[in-house]
Amino acid sequence: MTTPWGPGAGVVEFPDGCRVRGVGWRHQQRWSHSRPDFSLVLLGRRPEFDVPWPYRWVRWPDFTGPRDRDDAVAAIWEVHERGRRERVDIGCGGGVGRTGTALALVAVLAGVPSGEAVAWVRTHYRRRAVETPAQRRWVVRTGGTLR
Repeated sequence: MTTPWGPGAGVVEFPDGCRVRGVGWRHQQRWSHSRPDFSLVLLGRRPEFDVPWPYRWVRWPDFTGPRDRDDAVAAIWEVHERGRRERVDIGCGGGVGRTGTALALVAVLAGVPSGEAVAWVRTHYRRRAVETPAQRRWVVRTGGTLR
């Protein structure tokens, strides 16, 4: 078991102690020195680059919600569980919209009410996280069904 990483450099610590790092795959050279144990990759197409550690890809085009809700929810549950004991990250192209949306659902799993999850992630991760109204609606609608 790897020691979870501490807050900072995109690492978000949730109310239940789970820690997950948000990343932008376009900026991967900035964090490649700090390898995760597992990544959730949120891109519209399968990654065209080599991910040299275990990962799960969810088809999630930019500025929208995931193509398969059940797959995305299962992946977010997996991130939440792994984030309690492993170095886990979630990333999309820029590390803002889709990444923030997924982090907001991790926050719901960690005890944040779904109606407050977007604001919570914007406070604890990035102020522009969860970029579109559709992503905000997806958090509230999906978050309300997670418990």
